[in-house]
Amino acid sequence: MNSLRVARAAVRAAPSAFRAPIAKRTYADVAPDKIRLSLALPHQAIYKSQDVVQVNIPAESGEMGVLANHVPSIEQLKPGLVEVIEESGGTKQFFLSGGFATVQPNSALSINAVEGYALEDFSADAVRNQITEAQKIASGSGSEQDIAEAKIELEVLETLQAALK
Repeated sequence: MNSLRVARAAVRAAPSAFRAPIAKRTYADVAPDKIRLSLALPHQAIYKSQDVVQVNIPAESGEMGVLANHVPSIEQLKPGLVEVIEESGGTKQFFLSGGFATVQPNSALSINAVEGYALEDFSADAVRNQITEAQKIASGSGSEQDIAEAKIELEVLETLQAALK
């Protein structure tokens, strides 16, 4: 008899008073508490606050809104817009190159990215010009590596352009 079967048999034989209640997961409710948010790059923290109501992140699994008391999770982020909704009603928007978001059980959210900037730091004209240059390289006859890099750059720039509109 393997050890898993022995453990199962011991649990079945135990009186019900010694069994731990099974926790039931439910959907997140809108909680009155706030989120403690830390948005960091390898060389600096670009946003830190104790008074955040909601954070919308571009997770690989789909767009995701994080409220206080959210289920703990780790999400990989794709390039896109992170929107921070503050208690005062204001919003801050950051464009990230990708990264990870970690939701902790105590209403703490840590977002770590390689690159990230406030959305207001971007120029729509400069993004359009960079898209044109990346399209030339992606459809050109350069090396495979240059074409692959241009396609990745094009994907990120198009996502940024959509966020700027």
